Amino acid sequence: MPNCNLTAKSLSEWFATPQGGYVLAREQEFFDCTVSDIFGYNALQLGLPGQDFLRSSRMPLRFSAGNQPENNVRLCCSELPFDSASLDLVLIPHVLEFSEHPHQILREVERVLMPEGSLIISGFNPRSLWGLHRALGRKQDYPWCGHFITLPRLKDWLALLGFEVAGGRFAAYAPPFRQTKWLERCAFMEAAGDRWWAVSGGVYFLHAIKRVPGMRLIKPRWNEGLVSKLLPVTPKLNNKITQRSETDPQ
Repeated sequence: MPNCNLTAKSLSEWFATPQGGYVLAREQEFFDCTVSDIFGYNALQLGLPGQDFLRSSRMPLRFSAGNQPENNVRLCCSELPFDSASLDLVLIPHVLEFSEHPHQILREVERVLMPEGSLIISGFNPRSLWGLHRALGRKQDYPWCGHFITLPRLKDWLALLGFEVAGGRFAAYAPPFRQTKWLERCAFMEAAGDRWWAVSGGVYFLHAIKRVPGMRLIKPRWNEGLVSKLLPVTPKLNNKITQRSETDPQ
């Protein structure tokens, strides 16, 4: 994990600030709307145990996992202790940009997801005002100490693993102000951003589905009349002909 300053001990702590709360409200809204329409039995949220992004899911088993003690399951995100093809939904909220091995995490998620299973990722957009703030400012505390991954690069990684992008969205178009009053004054930028500069949101969401290629045998519909003419006489018919010829008078 990148060397982050102890002034921001975790991303969850940053979410408690006005700046982080502005982002969290938009992320919670997206996850609530998206996971409610995904059906299955087992749903996993990697990281951020303090935020329940699966609360609107209707799957019977919902749990969080990560290296924080508050998670339901303690683990290393790059080595998931779950059976292959055992999960229907996996959320990765801001895990990849704070990991040294984001490719390995995605490979493990692909392994544990069932065919047609869903993966939802949220990340900070480097091609935005938030990304510009990170490039020009300090990179010692959260979330600026993370390695922001561009959306085209993330899509390429998913395509190599056999995922198909099913949807996505951008959010957090306001500049990364620290004061609530300035963030509230820029609230109009959310609707305007979706319409005029949609790819410049500070945060992006990506919904991908695991596709497994397969082969189905196509059987022709035979013409029964033609087949009966082409088939040779059956042995049973030959026996009847032979018996009849033996009983006929010479």
